Order: sequence, then structure tokens, then C-alpha cells
Amino acid sequence: MSFFNREAETMSLSQLRRLQNERLQDKVNLLYNRVAFYRELMTAQGLVPGDIRTTEDLYKLPFTKKDALRQQYPFGLFTCSRSEVARLHCSSGTTGKPIVVGYTLNDVDLFAEVVARSLSAAGCRPGMLLQNAYGYGLFTGGLGLHYGAEKLGMTVLPISGGGTEKQLMLMQDFQSEVICCTPSYALTLAEEIRKKAIDRSRINLKYAVLGAEPWTESIRAAVEEGLGVTATNIYGLSEIIGPGVSQEDYEEKGSGSYIWEDHFYPEVVDKDTGEPLPYGEQGVLVFTTLSKEAMPLLRYWTNDITSIYYDKSAKRTHIKMAPIAGRADDMLIIRGVNLFHTQVEAVLEHIPELSANYQLVVTHNGTMDEVEVKVEAEASLFEALSREHTEVLECERLRTAMAHLRKKIKDDIGLSMNASLSEPGAIPRSEGGKLNRIADLRKH
Repeated sequence: MSFFNREAETMSLSQLRRLQNERLQDKVNLLYNRVAFYRELMTAQGLVPGDIRTTEDLYKLPFTKKDALRQQYPFGLFTCSRSEVARLHCSSGTTGKPIVVGYTLNDVDLFAEVVARSLSAAGCRPGMLLQNAYGYGLFTGGLGLHYGAEKLGMTVLPISGGGTEKQLMLMQDFQSEVICCTPSYALTLAEEIRKKAIDRSRINLKYAVLGAEPWTESIRAAVEEGLGVTATNIYGLSEIIGPGVSQEDYEEKGSGSYIWEDHFYPEVVDKDTGEPLPYGEQGVLVFTTLSKEAMPLLRYWTNDITSIYYDKSAKRTHIKMAPIAGRADDMLIIRGVNLFHTQVEAVLEHIPELSANYQLVVTHNGTMDEVEVKVEAEASLFEALSREHTEVLECERLRTAMAHLRKKIKDDIGLSMNASLSEPGAIPRSEGGKLNRIADLRKH
């Protein structure tokens, strides 16, 4: 059993609460005195810093939402002068001005600390070679994983995203032991290994640390089989710090990801009312940063849907979060039914004839919204069937699988959906960045 920081990761809950409350008071005072946005926010609520003494007082504060960060562009939320900021990152937003995130030197060290903890929980050890296929630059993923891996004592190959041919060449030549990337890109790598008939004995990977997009057990199974790894989830967002806010332990797969709550205090709230929800209930994840210097945030509304809970059988004392079901603003409401694309992904997990690569296409037909599931035949099955059938996609086994898919979606999700089957490779792949599983044609 390995910990990067055993003292922090296993402290008692009473110690953890004392530390959280001390750090919270410091941050509330800092923000009130140095950031006009928060001073005005608290004044409007009739609050002064002394009113927020413990984490139980956080409910008195309104949420900080992404629009506020955009309105304070570029440096309006900084607690220090720009010259005291050691690094700037920006969100990957596609419209308007990006969200800017600043880090002091201490923040950079904190970032490395929580990523090192995460990598250690994922099975990584000093001396291992980590192939970092997250994008470098303004995105926090590349540099975040890079600094954390170096802090853990790993060797880092900073290859960045994309360039699949080179990824596979260096993976073999350098004998990389860990791959860090999005789950959809891990699937792309696994598929290319199969297509090129690369001898698996030439692949030395042991662990895959995957994040930046929601994924399910079916994706885990496909990645683990295709790459020969143990795959775990790393979670984070630029506004809070970047990757390393939470991490799944490689020996506790499927039981949730630890949130490093000595630095990031989590809440889950009702997406409509904002009321705090009990442990175990699903809602919007909200974070208060307890240690950041340059740009701490109070009650940041992540828009991610999950639940949080304590696992008394776990090796660490920190709270856990369930896999992200989706984002509140990405939730589709189809004929009155709430739908996340990960629900369809979970259905595919039980149909081996179909690939884990899929896309939901949303259209508007008259007065009704419709969803079509586009999915590929499983590659090795498709190749085997193609030797027997001229019209492979029409063969009985695949027709039966598609009928099973439609029925299971109806039974499990409560929606009737159209479903179409494609050849392997027909649906868009990740080239290193995030993959959009939903094509919403209602907007065009």
C-alpha cells in the first residue's frame, strides 16, 4: 500500500475538519479584503468574514458561477498583483473570452502535490516512465500531470496530445509504463494497436490515468483489454486547480475517487434549488478551494453531476465522489426524460457485439425531439463476420444485438430511440482532446 503523503491522506476526520475550517477562515478573509467581487457579494448578503467560521456556514454564501469568472476577465479575481503570479492558464472554452486561472509559486507546488498524490493512488511509482498525452499550453492537463509526475519522481515523456503514429512508436521504443490521456484517446490508441497488429509484448504499459471527460465501466474494460493496463480516473477542472482534484485508487476501482479535501472542500447541491444534498444523493458538485493563493474560489458551481460519500472500508479517510454522470447543461431532456450520454454508454457495456465508440444525434421532428444512437460493430467480430457475409451489418447476430440495444435503452432509460449500426472507424475518434459524444442538430 503506497501513499504519496500518508499523513495528509489518512488524517482523522476531526483533524481534517479543523484544518478545513482554519483554511476556510483564511480564504474568506483574504477574498473579502482583496477581491472586490467577493466583498460586494458578501455585502449584498449582509455577511462579513466572521459569519463564515466553519464549512457548515458555507451555505450562507451564494455560488460562484462561470459567468462571474468571465465577467472578471482577465485578472479581476486575483488576490495578488499580476507580477506575483507565476503561471497563467486558460479554460478551453469555444466562445468568447476564456476563463483565466492564475497560480503563485505556492499554487504551482500545490498543483504538483495533488497530482503526485493522484498518480501514486493510480499505481504509479518513482522511476516509472510516464507518457503524457494530455495537451500542453493553456490547457491545465499537460503541465499539471507533468509537474506532478516529476514531483513523484517519475520520468516524463511530454509528447502532448495527438500524433498517434508517434505515440505508438515512442511507447514501444521507450517502453512507457504509464499513459495519461482522455479515455476516448486511450480507445483510439488501443484501436490502432489492434489495426496495426502490433505485438502486445512490445507494449510495456501498466497503468492508464484517464480524465477530462466522463467515462464508464465499458470504456474502462475496453481500454484495459486494448492496452493491457489498469485504468483509473483522474478528475479536475481549471477553475479549481486542474487535474488532481480527485483520483480513483487502482486497488479500489469502481468504488469512487478520493477528493483531496484538505485542499478542496466539496458539496453536492440540487441543480434546480441549490440546496445542499445529503451524502450519496446525486446533484451538482460545488467546490471551495482552501489552499490556493492567487485565485481561491468560494462555492464554485462545477456543473458536473455526481454524488459524494465516505467509504469506511477505504484505505484513505478523504471523501469519495462517484463517476461524473454528465454536466447539468449537457443533460438532454427528451420527451420529459432526463438523459446523459453515459447512460447509453453503460447499456453498451452489456452488448459485446457492439463497440464502446458511439454518438448520440439529437434532432427536432415536428413538435418532438428525437435521439438516434449511432454505434459501431465490435471490430474483431466485424472482421470475422466479413469473411462469411457480404452484407456484414445485416447479419443476424448484429441485427439481434441492435434489437437488444433498443430494448435495453427502453427498459433501463425509459426512452424509445432510433439506433443505427456502422462499420468500425465510421464514428469520430479522439485525436488527443476531449470527444463530444452528442451531436445536437437542433441548434443548426
